[in-house]
Amino acid sequence: MFNLGATELIIILALLLLFFGGKKIPEFIRGIGEAIKEYKKGAAEGETLKKKE
Repeated sequence: MFNLGATELIIILALLLLFFGGKKIPEFIRGIGEAIKEYKKGAAEGETLKKKE
């Protein structure tokens, strides 16, 4: 999708550590995971409602 290499990923991870610190990153990633789960759930419900119409 974004075609990122290993160097770019390392730089992004280093910047995340600088901005958020070691303790906040797991909370941040957990929040992203929950948001993705809710999005998928909503999309599945939307498809179900479309099929019923």
